[in-house]
Amino acid sequence: MRSPHRIAAHAPSESEEISPHQPYVETSRHNPYEELGALAPNPLEEFLKEDSEDGEGKADAPWEPPNHRRGSRRRRNRFAGLPLAAKVVVALAVAAAFLVLADRWALLYAEHEAADKLKDQLDLSAAPEVDIEGFPFLTQVLDQRLDEVKVTVPDVAADRVSLAKVSATATDVTMKGDGPTSLTGAVIGRMRGEVLLSFDDLNRELGASQVTFTGHGRDKVYARGTLPVAGHDLKVRADARIERNGERGVATDIDRMRLDIGDMATYRPGARASEGLHLSRTGARRVADESSQAKALLAVPEIARRLGVPDGAVREALRSDAKLNDVTGSPEFVDDVMRLNLIDVAAGHPALLKRLGLDPALLKGLDDLTRPVLVDRLSLSFELPKLPGEGAMRLQGVKVEEDGIRVGVEGYGIGFGT
Repeated sequence: MRSPHRIAAHAPSESEEISPHQPYVETSRHNPYEELGALAPNPLEEFLKEDSEDGEGKADAPWEPPNHRRGSRRRRNRFAGLPLAAKVVVALAVAAAFLVLADRWALLYAEHEAADKLKDQLDLSAAPEVDIEGFPFLTQVLDQRLDEVKVTVPDVAADRVSLAKVSATATDVTMKGDGPTSLTGAVIGRMRGEVLLSFDDLNRELGASQVTFTGHGRDKVYARGTLPVAGHDLKVRADARIERNGERGVATDIDRMRLDIGDMATYRPGARASEGLHLSRTGARRVADESSQAKALLAVPEIARRLGVPDGAVREALRSDAKLNDVTGSPEFVDDVMRLNLIDVAAGHPALLKRLGLDPALLKGLDDLTRPVLVDRLSLSFELPKLPGEGAMRLQGVKVEEDGIRVGVEGYGIGFGT
């Protein structure tokens, strides 16, 4: 292994002589990275130069504390460095945002004022929902004309019932007032909407009788439930046909009303021969099978004559059960008994109903439950409240749906406010 030796930086020339008495001085060896570093600029020069320039410029200036908010100054400098077109775009965007906010605020204010005025003039329990369509709103205010306004009024009282919802869309609306903060009224050029009479509301409002209403077909409603009469819960059945009544009303033609007293008798209000209190077929057969009840009927001469039983046959039937079975076993007897109006019979013989298994107090309750009274209790008729001011509003087609009765509504030249 050879010993290391040093390489001189440069060999001595012939003219240079090395003195044996001259001490040896090692020359620095060549570093290639220093040459590469000399080729690149020194990054500290610019920094030191700036500091030196700042030092020279501020040599005579009094001392001030350092400013640590250099970032904000840089941001301001960046905005200041934007071109003029960009500054204009930013300014326009900010102005447009403020205009939109002002427009929406004016819109909300106008909707609130319109809702309050409708509530007061229509005497509503709650303020309606008012939605003014179209954008921008302020340009419509300057023209004093709105393109479209939607109004929804919940829970409108209409006679005995309440309308679940009245919704309408008004077009060509002319405003009265100087601006959105000073509106005094409006005139609706044209309005279209619909009215909903909900079955849920009917069942709740007319539910004292525990009657439920369901739609059947396009114009019919079934009423089914129970009706308390003289301490008895009678099953009630009725069919109502819905139709428009005049310009603002809906009428119900109630037919086939019937109250069942168990399976013994049926009451139909009215004065016709088929109406009144009659034994059902089950009840009539029970009377024919029960000798005591059959004799109670035949013992009344007026009833025996209505049943068409001769006086001699009546006397024999009252003395002999065999003869009684001959009378009550005939096919005509049950039909004849069913034709008897027990209200007329019991008027002269009040104890007869009790002998037949019926409560005499029930007769008084049914006698008071006349057809007009029962129709009124089951009626679905209503009429829209008259609008204030001029203009006209009328109902259109009536349609029975699953959730209730829907009626179209339209109006022209309707004015609100002063």
